[in-house]
Amino acid sequence: MNMNSRGNTGMNNEHQATRALNRGATLMARYALLTGASLLALALATPAGAAPESLQASNGTDKTIEKAQADDLFTFKIASKPLPQAIAEFSAVTGLQVLYTEPAVFERTAPALVGDFTARDALTQLLAGSGLIGRYTSSASVTVELPGKGANGDVMTMNPVTVEGRGEKASGAVAGYVAKRSMSASKTDTPLIETPQSISVITRDQMDARNVNKINEVLRYTPGVDPQPYGNEPRYTDLRMRGLNATTNGIFQDGLALTFPDYIVSYNPEPWGAERVEVPRGPASVLYGQGSPGGLVNYVSKRPTTDPINIVHFEGGDFDRYQGKFDFAGAIDEAKQFSYRFTGLYRDSDTFIDFIEDDRYWFAPQVSWQPSKNTTVTVFSHYQQDKTKNSQALPRSGTVVANANGEVPLSRFVGEPDIDRVDRTEYAIGYEVSHDVGERLKLSHKLRYNNVDLDDVVVYGSGFDGNRTLSRSVYGNFGNLDGVYTDSNAQLKLDVAGTRHTLLAGLDYQLMYLEQIASSASATSIDVFAPVYGTQTSEGNIIINKDFTRSQTGIYFQDQIEWGDHWRFTLGGRFDRAVTETINHLTKAVAQQSDSAFTGRAGVVYLFDNGLAPYASYAESFAPVIGTNPASKNYKPETGQQYEIGIKFQPEGSRSSVTLAAFDLRRQNYTETDPSTNTTDQTAAVRSQGIELEGVASFDFGLNVTAGYTYMETEVIESVDPADLGDVLAPAPKHVATAWADYTIPEGPFKGLGFGAGVRYRGMHWGDGDRTLSVPAFLLFDASVHYEWQGVHFGLHARNLLDKQHVGSCYYRNSAGICTAGEPLTVIGNLSYQW
Repeated sequence: MNMNSRGNTGMNNEHQATRALNRGATLMARYALLTGASLLALALATPAGAAPESLQASNGTDKTIEKAQADDLFTFKIASKPLPQAIAEFSAVTGLQVLYTEPAVFERTAPALVGDFTARDALTQLLAGSGLIGRYTSSASVTVELPGKGANGDVMTMNPVTVEGRGEKASGAVAGYVAKRSMSASKTDTPLIETPQSISVITRDQMDARNVNKINEVLRYTPGVDPQPYGNEPRYTDLRMRGLNATTNGIFQDGLALTFPDYIVSYNPEPWGAERVEVPRGPASVLYGQGSPGGLVNYVSKRPTTDPINIVHFEGGDFDRYQGKFDFAGAIDEAKQFSYRFTGLYRDSDTFIDFIEDDRYWFAPQVSWQPSKNTTVTVFSHYQQDKTKNSQALPRSGTVVANANGEVPLSRFVGEPDIDRVDRTEYAIGYEVSHDVGERLKLSHKLRYNNVDLDDVVVYGSGFDGNRTLSRSVYGNFGNLDGVYTDSNAQLKLDVAGTRHTLLAGLDYQLMYLEQIASSASATSIDVFAPVYGTQTSEGNIIINKDFTRSQTGIYFQDQIEWGDHWRFTLGGRFDRAVTETINHLTKAVAQQSDSAFTGRAGVVYLFDNGLAPYASYAESFAPVIGTNPASKNYKPETGQQYEIGIKFQPEGSRSSVTLAAFDLRRQNYTETDPSTNTTDQTAAVRSQGIELEGVASFDFGLNVTAGYTYMETEVIESVDPADLGDVLAPAPKHVATAWADYTIPEGPFKGLGFGAGVRYRGMHWGDGDRTLSVPAFLLFDASVHYEWQGVHFGLHARNLLDKQHVGSCYYRNSAGICTAGEPLTVIGNLSYQW
């Protein structure tokens, strides 16, 4: 059947969209009522007239800073900029509320402030030379004014402007490169140094410094993570963690899964919408259910704020790249109960591979409501449309090894320009509700509905004659994926027998519904050295027409225990039940499967006074496997176990963090084919062992640094085929090392001018478990230069600065060695303005 028209497959666009909307509305209503209504009702029980504490007026009497504010040192890295922007950054670091009414505030430029200062000294320096002073009106607020005004009741000529300081929160923005807190590994706001697990946090400042545009670019400098195991992949975020695949179940957004089955219809988050990206390594099933034993990537979204944010950004560069994006936020009403965030992006771009575009529309409007100081309700959404093509697999002969006909350009397109396409549309809507019941109990609930529609056709290389002719096949994949993800939990703080407990108990649920039609056929061959396009016109015949449904319900608990000033313990457990149904419309067969599993976790940290924190942990994972074994019994879930020991170092008052971790990770019950019977069964187990080192630091003189190193060995330890024992997992390089540094001149005639440089090394690895297909190591350099002046930012960024030609990976396809290209030198310039 010709697949050029979705109507020919029964997947008519209009009908599909209507059906998806109806189904989505039904699912949203059903599961929102399940857990959201009761929590929202409790939240709204707070008296309607109560304003958030941070919004109430100060008492107007002069006070010094109370509590720890008077003597505590805070670390600042504030470039010279308009005074209101500098005050906003000061407030974010200190947690102080700052109010100002004078027109002079908007006319002044603050000097750079870099280093460790008390809140009083820091504000004094920011106001130096402005003619303004700071008057502390309470233990948590300060007013910026002209001398002699304020307490004497002078008439205000402007409506007051309030900047609300909150300090770092585990789900919020981070000033600089060094995060101190995270929620991804515990679902509670926990200091990283007290978490018995290695965690990386890629902050917004890190992403902006490297000008990232895809999630795999965000993760390029993160140890233990291979964000491009098969080279350039424009369709989705390919991901391996600690040597194990995490593509289909290792990506999360705001603590809710973005799982998709069998690489069919996938998510591909836009990093411009991320406040930060967190990477807890190792099994996480205790809190999140089914997942990869290697770890997860949690995309933490930008959220509405009452602090005004106004950013417009434009960029252009190689491969006819043009992109514009914006980020707007602020209060909606004078009482600041309502706030908004609206981010968006438009990109029109080609890529380094011929005929492959990289176009995207992405918009994300959000609104928050804070009816009381204890309650926050946020409604969020996004719409995304991508237009690209599949990655290209080139013969190894002519790319990695010599070919008598010469070299095959890594930019070569071996498909059909008029047939190949990946058209992908995604939208999502959801909400979050949090409510504090007093100081000890916190209730949280969140729900998100996603829909993804995919039209994906590829003509790909399926074999090579060893000379110049690439045989090809065509495959079409047409699908629509609905996903509902919800999580509700309660957090209670208790003091028991000299120990402090943070108890967490919760219920989460996820539902995926996929409709898929696929086509396949042989295609005409192509000469890789002198391609002629247009010889293939058919998109094949239908080979798959199925509906797939999976639901998962999990109940989890966790206890974080503080014993004295030094000991920290974490204990957790979870029970999951997953139900799967597959309806094959071609054979009329219906397959059902039910799995359940209990997973556990335990960890301990000891906090030395000098900032050292050794830790040890054990964690488990599970993931359902679809299908039946030769005895016609359903497959068991895959399981994983990990032991990890390590040490963290975070000196008191510093802006630096170092983590050294060693891990032993096992994965069981994954499927393999018995070569003697050609049947598939769950007889394989693998082991991944390694060491990871990561450091991140910000120095007083304007230098920011990140560095990482991974040493890893993988091995097949159980197999039905004795010949497989001792094989490696592919692709899984033993050695990976990265480093990035960025320096901005803080003072003098060239203040605001900065430079960045990075290095990425990926060691030689094998494209197959038998170690017959080697992939060469490569060393790449990145660089940037940037300048900031009064809210205007200019940047010039180069990836693969020396234009090193390399392949990302190689593998066998029908006994032919196939390789995927790595990115060449790419230069992008950008210009942004923030006010």
